[in-house]
Amino acid sequence: MLVTGFIITLLYVLLIGSLIRGFNKVPFFKPTETKSKTTFTVIVPFRNEAENLPALLKSIQDLKYPINLFEVILVDDDSNDNSVEVIKKVLDTSRFRRDIRTDISIINNERKTNAPKKDAITTAIHSAKHEWIITTDADCLLPELWLNSFDAFIQQTTTKCIVGPVKYHDANGFLNHFQSLDLLSLQGATIGGFGINRPFLCNGANFAYKKSVFNAVNGFEGNTNIASGDDIFLLEKVAKTYPKSVHYLKCEGAIVSTKPQKTWADLFSQRMRWAAKTSAYNTVFAKLTGLIVLLMNTLFVTALFLFLFNSFNAKILLYIIVIKLYLDFLLIYKKAAFFNQKHLFKSYLLGFFVYPFFSVYVAFASIFKGYSWKGRTFKK
Repeated sequence: MLVTGFIITLLYVLLIGSLIRGFNKVPFFKPTETKSKTTFTVIVPFRNEAENLPALLKSIQDLKYPINLFEVILVDDDSNDNSVEVIKKVLDTSRFRRDIRTDISIINNERKTNAPKKDAITTAIHSAKHEWIITTDADCLLPELWLNSFDAFIQQTTTKCIVGPVKYHDANGFLNHFQSLDLLSLQGATIGGFGINRPFLCNGANFAYKKSVFNAVNGFEGNTNIASGDDIFLLEKVAKTYPKSVHYLKCEGAIVSTKPQKTWADLFSQRMRWAAKTSAYNTVFAKLTGLIVLLMNTLFVTALFLFLFNSFNAKILLYIIVIKLYLDFLLIYKKAAFFNQKHLFKSYLLGFFVYPFFSVYVAFASIFKGYSWKGRTFKK
């Protein structure tokens, strides 16, 4: 047990240390004053999002990007609430007068596989007018300079695929802080991966790529048997085909914010959906990262239980706790500064002790159980 624990802890130190170093290697991007040129098709799949769509539409209307340079395609994935009616009502208001309104259309998802969101994105891309595709979610809020930031980055680089930053809306309560800290750690790993030339994570709430690139890698072909993963599996394929043309946009003006889950049950369901796709990762680094993190969290939980039954050395347990506490803090701290969320650290210590139990449960439950999402049940 001691030798195994030492090896796991050493691997964790090397992994998190490399991701921290990688974060520092990705430069902050500050857009220069340039004339907007890039044309975008913004794709928003939605299912039963009547509550969230008005806020998203308002943030779209508030974008500072020239309205003649982008369109928005809202893809209805068989909603059984009044989402479509809500969209039409919002678009009919004076704020969205047709003579000045952004080109916004609503289309129905064409289901062909077991992956509804992938089908929705594919359906929209077939109808897209523009070369650059950028996806987001219906529960997101877009910053005013969102498209401006992407446009400036595209003009100043030779990129073909861009991963953008995502954070949770600020909200009170431990559950919300816990989720935000978790997302900060994921963003830290995402940016760190790009910094060490091992991109392996992204978030479909802020993900851009050329339509020609999507077609060149045959879209989501090869992983449509898995319901989730519209973002990561596509990133894997693009990074393999165009390794020098995939970048992270580390820019404050590009940060998209999304809603945290309302209950622990919803959070478990979401994380099980995310975990269900990890076994299908194609990159060795992604699989290795997931395995090391799981092993470290399992070691933490196991050592703590053994200590409670007087079967594990207290000094060694303390070493494990201190090492993990310090590394996790370093991974999250600079990300919290970037996302202007340092206030979350008042929940860091409690979250640090809760997370290993949460993570281990989700990992093992996802092996044996299916999950429910947006009124649909997905089986193993």
